[in-house]
Amino acid sequence: MSALDRLATGEHPSPHDLLGAHQDGDAWVVRCLLPGAEGAVVVTQQGATVPTTKVHPHGVFEATVPEAPGVYRLEVAWPGGVRQVLEDPYQFWPTLGDVDLHLINEGTHRRLWEALGARVMTHQGVKGTAFAVWAPSAVSVRVVGDFNGWDGRRHPMRALGASGVWELFVPDVAPGARYKYEILTGDHHLLLKADPMARQAEVPPRTASVVAAPAAHPWGDGEWMAARANRGAEDPLRIYEVHLGSWRHGLENYRDLAGPLADHVHDLGFTHVELLPVAEHPFGGSWGYQVTGYYAPTSRFGTPDDFRAFVDHLHQRGIGVIMDWVPAHFPRDEWALARFDGSALYEHLDPRQGEHPDWGTLVPNYGRNEVRAFLVANALYWLEEFHVDGLRVDAVASMLYLDYSRPEGTWVPNRFGGRENLEAIAFIKEVNAEVQARHPGALMIAEESTAWPGVSAPLESGGLGFTHKWNMGWMHDTLSYASRDPVHRRYHHRDLTFGLLYAFSERFVLPLSHDEVVHGKGSLLGKMPGDEWQRFANLRSILAWMWAHPGGKLLFMGGEIAQSSEWSHERELDWWLLDHAPHRGMRELVRRLNVVAAAERALWERDHDPAGFQWLEADDAEHSTYAFLRWPVGGLRPVACVANFTPVPRDGYRIGLPFPGPWEVVLDTDAAELGGSGYAAGQAVEAVVESWQHQPASALVTLPPLGVLWLAPRREP
Repeated sequence: MSALDRLATGEHPSPHDLLGAHQDGDAWVVRCLLPGAEGAVVVTQQGATVPTTKVHPHGVFEATVPEAPGVYRLEVAWPGGVRQVLEDPYQFWPTLGDVDLHLINEGTHRRLWEALGARVMTHQGVKGTAFAVWAPSAVSVRVVGDFNGWDGRRHPMRALGASGVWELFVPDVAPGARYKYEILTGDHHLLLKADPMARQAEVPPRTASVVAAPAAHPWGDGEWMAARANRGAEDPLRIYEVHLGSWRHGLENYRDLAGPLADHVHDLGFTHVELLPVAEHPFGGSWGYQVTGYYAPTSRFGTPDDFRAFVDHLHQRGIGVIMDWVPAHFPRDEWALARFDGSALYEHLDPRQGEHPDWGTLVPNYGRNEVRAFLVANALYWLEEFHVDGLRVDAVASMLYLDYSRPEGTWVPNRFGGRENLEAIAFIKEVNAEVQARHPGALMIAEESTAWPGVSAPLESGGLGFTHKWNMGWMHDTLSYASRDPVHRRYHHRDLTFGLLYAFSERFVLPLSHDEVVHGKGSLLGKMPGDEWQRFANLRSILAWMWAHPGGKLLFMGGEIAQSSEWSHERELDWWLLDHAPHRGMRELVRRLNVVAAAERALWERDHDPAGFQWLEADDAEHSTYAFLRWPVGGLRPVACVANFTPVPRDGYRIGLPFPGPWEVVLDTDAAELGGSGYAAGQAVEAVVESWQHQPASALVTLPPLGVLWLAPRREP
């Protein structure tokens, strides 16, 4: 097959070798690829017009011009009398250099989005879009889209050496153009793939990539970003977890969502929102956890700049933005990452390593340089391009263990014969190191459910380098206890004390997340036992227990209004419940928890320091009653938390306190305005010098039914 035949059939890996302007002795030959055209004229930069001759039946045209044509144009005649003037894509130099290609192949290109994907630019004085994609096993790659009638013959790309990267600059392609890559595999199958590096995509269920406009949002969060760089993992975390599509309907754009969400979160006193994944995903029922567009904010709610405006607005209201990030697996959609160039490119070839049995998805090949670069750069991309304040990394346990959810004989041991995924561990450490170095103050939170040591320990001390870890054990034990009838709680007293044995082994976040209110688990309110009054009282008490417990806090949306029904991604929260007093009381409780916690440094300042916690009463199983102290730095204003998890009020219950004198009730979950009975309203707490529970003083306290009290030394007037 001749070179022109290979070009015409789309199998030539370097079309620029034949197309464009090439010197031939004293003259220049301009050769262009225009399948379906009737003819073309070359118009040189000097103004000369030279007709072309068709030299191949599949649309290769050629003209000889007397001097170098400069940046020339083509006047093309199409069937039906249609005429078009265009710049020839094959006259331009590559838009990527050797350094870019070296860093891509080495796995160290930290700004990969500036090298690959669709990049709007002016190149050699001409406006257009540069396309670049990594597909090392492809025989050829063509870019197709609105700009060429989705005809793969029109724009074959060139292979840049042995890098596996294919590139083409296409003049006049503007933001908003839809496109994909047409990939010819080694076994001559033709694949049509979305761009792994696309910064924008069509609104699902449509699947084309979209040329994104260069970022143009004028950021106004400079004060927030400067302060963030000085924040640390010890700062308070009170997180409101949000699924944007079902928070409130009628808000169709990121910009529309920003104001009402910021108002709600600010009023309730949360420090951050955490968004279920906003990277593009085809199936809404995955809630975003099956990602096909790692670099594209979902177009369901607007453009990338719309998402920038959303983050900016929350920052200007003093609210941080954390985003769920899913580097552990990706779906098998034939138009996306799976078998991207006909080979197992992003995933492992061996299904024992490359397939995830729980979710029917594929596992990234963390040992491949380019795949690692794709994921590390992606984490940096969200932090840098969108000012996101942190990533909650999903399914970390599935990354750490080669035998995760795999029976014996269905997994491959590491080189030492163990079950640890050494390549994934190296990737995790690499991404955490890069985030730490490039974005001080950013959060990296692991959803990790096992006893792996040092998840949130520093890299330099052998840890994985996350800033925090979700405390899944605390969540399970607490909800198990809360769901029991109070008469049986005495037999499960240790459910609430066991977590304090390991509470300071990691920097924990206590999550009551979306996973606990779906798939038949019911809502938080629905888990509570008893009649309606008891269910609300139980939930108020559990939330107050959680807010006083060491660790960051995370509450999924709906928890703050005591959503009655299980969460569904297809409908909005039941905001109408706020017409009813018990639900308004729950919202007021959550607001008060956050306000008091912000004011009382003891409740967050030493969340991860065992010296900040002290049991007063951990063994009163008979009465299902607990008491502990939280100490701030300096120890001047501790907070005592006393909990009664039975519907029986306790009059004259003695608790030990560190200081004699008056103590004030800074929170009472049984207060009438919160929906409670007001049983202990207005009580005066006076500690006397009488040793109790290893404290020098003590007080007799009235404990309300199914209630929690927070006490603090009375401030001087």
